[in-house]
Amino acid sequence: MADRETGKEAPRTGRERLRKLTQAALTADETVDQVQEILADMGQTMASMDTTLGSFDYSLGRVTQAMDRVDGMADQLESLMARLEGVVSRVEKLVGIAETALAPVNAVESVGRNVAGMLGLRRD
Repeated sequence: MADRETGKEAPRTGRERLRKLTQAALTADETVDQVQEILADMGQTMASMDTTLGSFDYSLGRVTQAMDRVDGMADQLESLMARLEGVVSRVEKLVGIAETALAPVNAVESVGRNVAGMLGLRRD
């Protein structure tokens, strides 16, 4: 309480001090309870996060395994493509040989058709 004339606070009585200390103790007790509740909630949250991170770690392991398998399959596909290119190359060579071998037969067939046409034996 301030003295209106001098502007200074009046000295506190023992009862006022005790009341003020009691109020401060109650406020501190409430604050401690609130902090304990927050810490308990944080403990639950941390436990939940630990479980979540464990699941995440497991999932990352599975993704890593899948990526390793994909990488292995890419190598296998590359090998398969090389073999298929070899097969296609050999087939192209065989087709070229067959075309060359059949060229005289085609020429004889063409001549035969022309002769048959000149003799009137051609069927269309």
